[in-house]
Amino acid sequence: MECTTVDIQHTEPSDNTPSRRGFLALAAAAGAGTALGILPTFTASAAPLRPTESPMLSAADAAKNQLWWQAPGSPNSMIEQGLPVGNGRLGALASNDPSSELLVISDATLWTGGLNDKLESDGQFPYGRADFGSLTLLAKLTVAIPDHDLGNVNNYRRTLDVAQGLISTSYEISGVTYKRQVFASRPDDAIVLYFSQQGGGSYTGTVDLAGTHGESTTANSAGRYASFGAAFANGLKYGAAVTAYSGTGRVRVDGTSITFSGCKDLTVVFSGGTNYAPDAAAKYRDPSVNPQRLARTKVLDAAGQSASTLLHTHVADFRPLFGQLDINLGTSSAAQRELDTWERVQARYRDDVPDPELEAAYLQFSRYLMISGSRGSLPMGLQGPWLDGNDPDWMGDYHTDINIQMNYWMADRAGLSECFDAYTDYCVAQLPDWTEVTQRLFNDSTNRFRNSSGKVAGWAVAFSTNPYGGSGWWWHPAGNAWLVQSLFEHYEYTQDRAYLKKIYPLLKGAVEFWEARLITTTVTDASGAKREVLIDDSDWSPEHGPQDAKGLTYAQELVWGLFGNFHTASELLGKDAAYRKTIDGLRTRLYLPVVSPTSGWLEEWMSPDNLGETTHRHLSPLINLFPGDRIRPDDSTPKDILDGATALLTARGMTSFGWAQAWRALCWARLKDADKAYRLVVSNLKPSVNGSNGSSMNLFDIYEVEQGRGIFQIEANFGTAAAVIEMLLYSRPGHIELLPALPAAWAASGSVSGVGVRGGFVADLSWKKGKVTQLKLKSVGGRATTLVAGGDSRKISLKPGESVTLRNLG
Repeated sequence: MECTTVDIQHTEPSDNTPSRRGFLALAAAAGAGTALGILPTFTASAAPLRPTESPMLSAADAAKNQLWWQAPGSPNSMIEQGLPVGNGRLGALASNDPSSELLVISDATLWTGGLNDKLESDGQFPYGRADFGSLTLLAKLTVAIPDHDLGNVNNYRRTLDVAQGLISTSYEISGVTYKRQVFASRPDDAIVLYFSQQGGGSYTGTVDLAGTHGESTTANSAGRYASFGAAFANGLKYGAAVTAYSGTGRVRVDGTSITFSGCKDLTVVFSGGTNYAPDAAAKYRDPSVNPQRLARTKVLDAAGQSASTLLHTHVADFRPLFGQLDINLGTSSAAQRELDTWERVQARYRDDVPDPELEAAYLQFSRYLMISGSRGSLPMGLQGPWLDGNDPDWMGDYHTDINIQMNYWMADRAGLSECFDAYTDYCVAQLPDWTEVTQRLFNDSTNRFRNSSGKVAGWAVAFSTNPYGGSGWWWHPAGNAWLVQSLFEHYEYTQDRAYLKKIYPLLKGAVEFWEARLITTTVTDASGAKREVLIDDSDWSPEHGPQDAKGLTYAQELVWGLFGNFHTASELLGKDAAYRKTIDGLRTRLYLPVVSPTSGWLEEWMSPDNLGETTHRHLSPLINLFPGDRIRPDDSTPKDILDGATALLTARGMTSFGWAQAWRALCWARLKDADKAYRLVVSNLKPSVNGSNGSSMNLFDIYEVEQGRGIFQIEANFGTAAAVIEMLLYSRPGHIELLPALPAAWAASGSVSGVGVRGGFVADLSWKKGKVTQLKLKSVGGRATTLVAGGDSRKISLKPGESVTLRNLG
């Protein structure tokens, strides 16, 4: 590898925490006090310190990180047209209608249902809103300004600034320019709307807060707020409050509404939440929390500040985290830049012309959703914290056979390791109930997946889980191994020993489950020799084929990875040496898949025949191509296995649902097929029409449930973004490859900074004409790796905190 090496630079780490989490120190300095602690419940917090000013974006950065539209969202189509804001727990969709600003507001912890720990006669857990439960809406907030009818408006524009977490709207009426801003502040735990004007105009109207479950809103004229509080049948308490204030005009309570008149500016502040607590022993409740009272306190505390101070506090919290990754995939044309975001999406599909700035913006929009939906609360499920009704499909739950895992594939890769904490904290909190229910019910005679040995140990999960330790649908035996695979991969990025210790009980419990579950069978290899191997008991390859197959490739691959990760973790932590040897022995006996002599594909079942749908949406047998990497295009993988995996991926096709296309893109990136990976990435930008698969106006990915009806499913947004990063950099501990699947559309020139690297590094790289012109590699705990670029390789050694810069690689 011919290159120029810049001297190694050393930065002393401030503590033992990986420096990817350094944004917390920046947030503290900026005054975002609540960012320093994990607050999984709606709780009181110390008032944040306030920054004196908000850091400004350069004009170029501002432009590339702004999405914009020329029409407001319809109140009848908020999930496709509303713009999202969120503070990690609260999520809202905003319509930005001049005469009737509507916010549809959710709370990640507002769940019906419960533990749901009884099996039905067919062995399934109940799976409905009355038993398993559902994520549901918290409130609707409307700011009505009757004389700002859209028919009287000129030069309407609304913008989502993903770098600052800010929605802005502007329009003109009779020569007056009216502006509004909407943001969800984590430090103040509130959603803020600020209305202003230039040219002598004013605002007159009402603010109305309504629950969505029949709650009664009350108002307080002295405190100038409206609020409600209630409880579900499961005992979960919740509440919300709103207040408004202005430096001019009149603001008062009128009945249950807040009315305002003659206001040159107006600030509206909303807060709300539940008494959910991530504690199985406390039945997931904090009895000390009165959500309605706390919501009132929070909105009144925030109302003691100016709107600009609230905005600066929010931006000082949001910006450092967003700024941990920057990307440039090339320059779009002037004609493309003139189009609004929805026009660009349509043009990209219609003209089939690369729009690299739009494609980079899609990645940054996905990062915006991650920051807005996954901080200090529950992780994101099927829709994250953005709903438009009380009954999301599949209850908006956590599917353990792809959804929750895919949601977090992007986090470490794209400079958002901190956002992964919600996933970790969820698994840790649920473990006591998952373990107890597994011990009691997994070997129930109705469970078709029960262990034929009669033994059971550790923990397992169902295909669907909720925040109360609850299970829905069928048992999912390999789900524990997949959840842990994601947990362990996060350690590979951060090299955080304290974190590894935290997840170790989950890791060991999953290993114990599989030690009890594996059964012995005899196989015959190609030479006719027989040998005994360990295989999965009766199981189902998600979500098709026979439900009583043994030795599924999906499970075998996941357990192979689980046992290897347990070896690494137990050795690093100095734990369970004897048990580690036992598991090592089991791992050497695990059956691993072969290629079917009939189809030429990697077998999904221990059968030469395909027993399911050829083009099925799931890529279950390719689980160790991605997200695992036992199968990879190098000398470590036998050619027949690599060819069989490639043939199976080809057979699955290039057309499916958004999340399935994202998974396919990631697999093709691993196989270094840049063209197929790119085609799948941009196919998810196809405009959704009447609920068809593709991107909606607000860039939410739409999953076509049935003809004419689509739903939002957020993992496609995150999976597609992960694929973009994977095309630019592949890593595993001890190995980094640059530009493994760079498509022609991005090859002319580009750069990306802040990419997470497994093994404990962060990479900044730039390229021109398809070759790396510069790489900066910084250690956040890693010490040694091999770097590959353009077919050449080089060994690199660094100490934590050190960085090295290389130029002209390959």
